[in-house]
Amino acid sequence: MIKEQTRQDTALKEIVLAGGALGFNWLPVYVAERQGIFARHGLKVSLKRTGSVEKATSAVKAGGADLAITPPEGAISDTVAGGSLFILAGNVNRLPLTLIANPRFKTIEELRGKRLGTSSMTEGTAIYTREMLSRHGLNYPGDYEFSVVGVHPARWKALQEGTIDAAVQLAPLNFIGVDAGYTDLGEVSDYIPHIAFTALIGDRDWARSHRSEVLALLASLREATELLYDASNDATIARPIVMEVVQTDEIYAQRSLDYMRGKAVFARSLEIPQGAFATTLDLMIKAGLLKASQRDLAAATFDDSFINA
Repeated sequence: MIKEQTRQDTALKEIVLAGGALGFNWLPVYVAERQGIFARHGLKVSLKRTGSVEKATSAVKAGGADLAITPPEGAISDTVAGGSLFILAGNVNRLPLTLIANPRFKTIEELRGKRLGTSSMTEGTAIYTREMLSRHGLNYPGDYEFSVVGVHPARWKALQEGTIDAAVQLAPLNFIGVDAGYTDLGEVSDYIPHIAFTALIGDRDWARSHRSEVLALLASLREATELLYDASNDATIARPIVMEVVQTDEIYAQRSLDYMRGKAVFARSLEIPQGAFATTLDLMIKAGLLKASQRDLAAATFDDSFINA
């Protein structure tokens, strides 16, 4: 039996998939892994936790990972700089984030002069936080400061320790924070309805030379995403995975799944709508991470030929 299993594993084609925290937005990956979907498509997917979103992008760039699920801004910047990174599929196009603050703050305006936590200054959370606060007359730099404390578990820890005053939080830490008495200052998606939050990025040459494996991965993720959207699978498939991955109980796991479906968080066809990608570029330009004159070049980062194959 062991020899037979070894032969089966040897026949599988391996993909190394990187990410910062491998958290809630990785649910399709975990479902595909636990349900044998990857194996059925001829894949063995090894997960690489890098601890930060920049490191996930860098791992692909350096060849330490084949692909990454991560905010797309790093790949966009690499494309503009003449690099070979690109976006080949969507993951999340609706922000499952809530701005959670120390209990003494009741409005966003009260964050003037305060310190906000982020995982990066060039990808993801800082960009969204800046946009959200700018709608309330608070601009960066000048009106508040950022502290790069890490991905969502590290932001929650920093908020509890008092080293930051507020930060955007993923489910279920948003619910846990509010229930613990911290202040809900609003859903980020109310300010940014659609954006390429996280995407599947890779190296163009690697993806072309491993096209069959990439297509098998995309087929697996589509299948797993459909299982997540079917609430009848919660008790046996989705809820136990959420409980394990984000280290929470059954109640918070179910709240997270309901929240995910209510927002239509995951891209069912791995698509990135044109408007969502345009918003990503808009906010990069607004944050000074991309020049307006580079917009057309940046738009070429997304190659939808793989998801449309």
